[in-house]
Amino acid sequence: MNALYRFIFFLLLLCLPLATHAQKTKSKAQLEKEKKENLRRIKEANRILQQTKKQKEASIGQLNAIQEKITVQKGVISNISREINYIESDVKETEGIVGALQDDLDKLKAEYATMVYAASKTANSYNKLMFLFASDSFNQLVRRMRYLQQYSEARKKQVEQINKVQAVLGGQLAILESKKQQKQNLLGKQLAENKNLQTMRRQQDSVITKLSRQETNLQQEVAARQEAVKKLDKLIADIVREEIARAARAARAAGKASSGGAGKVTLTPELALISNSFAGNKGRLAWPVERGFVSQKFGRHNHPVLKGVVVENHGVDIQTTQGANARAIFEGTVLTVATVPGMNNIVMVQHGDYFTVYAKLKTVNVKPGQTVKIKDVIGTVYTDSDGTTELQFQVWKNQQNLNPESWIAHK
Repeated sequence: MNALYRFIFFLLLLCLPLATHAQKTKSKAQLEKEKKENLRRIKEANRILQQTKKQKEASIGQLNAIQEKITVQKGVISNISREINYIESDVKETEGIVGALQDDLDKLKAEYATMVYAASKTANSYNKLMFLFASDSFNQLVRRMRYLQQYSEARKKQVEQINKVQAVLGGQLAILESKKQQKQNLLGKQLAENKNLQTMRRQQDSVITKLSRQETNLQQEVAARQEAVKKLDKLIADIVREEIARAARAARAAGKASSGGAGKVTLTPELALISNSFAGNKGRLAWPVERGFVSQKFGRHNHPVLKGVVVENHGVDIQTTQGANARAIFEGTVLTVATVPGMNNIVMVQHGDYFTVYAKLKTVNVKPGQTVKIKDVIGTVYTDSDGTTELQFQVWKNQQNLNPESWIAHK
């Protein structure tokens, strides 16, 4: 029975890692999801990079696309490292199981050897008969007959247990070998991806060097952008102030007390519902383009090439593919359609006391007063002479400028 109990105990031991594997399943599934997402992002960045290369030897758009590839590549390498860590954990668990199995198998064989040795003393029929006839009573004779029968059955069961443990041990050794091979493959892949990362960095350095020779042109581009930003800021501020004043007048005409307060849009029940829904979806709002990446983040940043030059972004720039559509990130009403030099066509959509701004549009598909739903096309994104297709996207609450990346869904 000792062998049987030990084998049952071993089976329980074998099942223990299943709890750990169940906990890891979600993480491994997340790794697979991240892997697919990284591949998608690299593919997009490559497509965007190729489109910028068609127009110019070096441009900020190219630099942005390469930087996106580098960022994603770091994620690829990190993903592989985590996969290796999981496999190393699995290898240790499997090695523990193999060790326990081997130990159990040795004990089972030792027990079986003892049983065989004991059985050898009564191996022939004469010895068995002598053992039985030496009984003092009939009851003892019956007990000795049962003993011999049970001992024979115990030996058979011992052989069965040994065979079972050997079979499981063989399976675990095969799993262990497979895990070790997976680890070797991933280490090779990690080395290759690190080489790819170094190639991307050299490519980035090359573009920066080429752009550095165009310092005068870059300074002119920065100055032109700053001027365009000022005009866009003024346009947005004027429109928001006009909407605040208009809503207040409408509330007074309806004989209702203003619920907006100074510097805030007076909300009707319908607008309040949209506003609350917009706020409730923070971090989950749709992207303003189907594909692409954030090429310049919100806030103040050092220029990627010009030393000592700081640029300020009141929204985010999203670099995308040529001919891409700009889409409404949430339901709302088109407040205005305008044109700003340097920012091309502008569309501003109202969502209660929230506003979204879509700038650098080549064409516009909507009109003021028009209601839009989530992902409705509002226009196409403009492609500049460098081959860079980039949307300027902003989010406001009343007169407060917000970081769009906090509002749109994480890609």
